[in-house]
Amino acid sequence: MPQTDLTGKSPTMENSDDSTRKSDHINLAIKSQTNIKEADSRFYYEPMISGFPSDSIETTPFGGKDMKVPIWVSSMTGGHLRSGTINRNLAMACKEFGMGMGLGSCRMLLSEDTYFNDFNIRSIIGDENPLFANLGIAQIEELIETNQTDKIRRLIDRLQADGLIVHVNPLQEWVQPEGNKIRNAPIDTIQKLLEKIDFQLIIKEVGQGFGPQSIRKLLQLPLTAIEFGAFGGTNFSKVEIQRNSTERQEQLQPFVNVGVTAEEMVDIINEMVKNGDKFKCNQLIISGGIQNYLDGYFLIQKSIVPAIYAQASAFLQHSHGDYAELQQFVAAQIEGYRMALKFLTLKNPKRS
Repeated sequence: MPQTDLTGKSPTMENSDDSTRKSDHINLAIKSQTNIKEADSRFYYEPMISGFPSDSIETTPFGGKDMKVPIWVSSMTGGHLRSGTINRNLAMACKEFGMGMGLGSCRMLLSEDTYFNDFNIRSIIGDENPLFANLGIAQIEELIETNQTDKIRRLIDRLQADGLIVHVNPLQEWVQPEGNKIRNAPIDTIQKLLEKIDFQLIIKEVGQGFGPQSIRKLLQLPLTAIEFGAFGGTNFSKVEIQRNSTERQEQLQPFVNVGVTAEEMVDIINEMVKNGDKFKCNQLIISGGIQNYLDGYFLIQKSIVPAIYAQASAFLQHSHGDYAELQQFVAAQIEGYRMALKFLTLKNPKRS
């Protein structure tokens, strides 16, 4: 019988494991060379300043609730055969990991209930996590003009939502073949809505982001948050352009690359704060072009205004089938974010 050490392993077992690992190192070392031109220039890596993340959770306040992680599931689609599965999977992930969620457009629920159960996920996400319904600015404009804003209140009550997201999308509506014409300045419509409601309100874009004038006007309103929907992620104007005729697509093509990136928006807001601007809205949801946890970590750390980050397409890719796939994806994102929080610092930190 082979001798064992105090760990219960024999010298042969120890040497075998170590030999395999070293052999892997030799075989993989040549494939693991890094290219200095591909270095992530946003961060300093600080291996001396911390241990691995603990299991303890530092919560993130949002809309009167505490999220376990500063990650938001951005509004997606609703009202087709896969929406129920997608929304239920996303709600389960929010429940398990303590994230907030915006529903896809709830427009159809204003008039009929065919797809209501696809959106009815409060019992899944739990009362402790933020959940917001979603309508477009064109629908808000119409409801105000016809004095039917009570329908919004009923929608929120039925979904047991914490409030409403209004997606502001004039460019998308313009290029959409069956789009609605927006007659009034969206900022005026939002101000009128605020005078009529008693629930929380988030304003978001859908792929172009917001420029400085729009940002300033929004932040001066008593909103729960603004969500960037910045250029660089899924762009719903581009989606709609592709639904047009070939000739019409060519006419609309110049607008495809118009927009403001998430980092540009953070810089714009930071500059406003440094210049002494005072805001009634002091919460950002940074979305648009967030490819992974390092993008989210970078922009949250860079922002002077309290911020969380959001993704849509990344969650969507993993939410169509078995929950285990989405669960694994979200767990990896959170693990990466927490490692970044411990070992990475920004090369150009925010200065209030």
